Amino acid sequence: MLRDDVDRRILAELVRNGRATFAELGATVGLSAPATKRRVDRLVADGTIIGFTTVVDPAAAGSTLEAFMELHCRGTTSPDTIRAIVEPHPAVKAAYTVSGEADALLHVLCSGVTELETTLELIRADDRVVRTSTVIVLSRLLQHRF
Repeated sequence: MLRDDVDRRILAELVRNGRATFAELGATVGLSAPATKRRVDRLVADGTIIGFTTVVDPAAAGSTLEAFMELHCRGTTSPDTIRAIVEPHPAVKAAYTVSGEADALLHVLCSGVTELETTLELIRADDRVVRTSTVIVLSRLLQHRF
């Protein structure tokens, strides 16, 4: 849990520069490196920070086609069931339950149209899936990280 503005500033700086040292973070927020480390360790321990990662350009990793897919399932479908449907497909990078007509929204990254089509066919082949609706991303205009 965020205790104060110092915690908020530490988080903002880590989002901006996840490779910052504790000394650099401390200089930004007005703390010593050891005090900053204790704060970050507490934010990790209490679940505020859930991990550290590297953000990779999808195109550099071979994924040049990005799409969002609405997933419509039969009857009442639980989040665990939706996860079971989409988790086996490596092109599905994220899945969300959503309000509205669809049961879920999938974020899909593929090497091209052939991989997208194959992924769609495999997902649609699941007996729990009624239909899908897919839109292809033409360009990313804005993407904030937390």
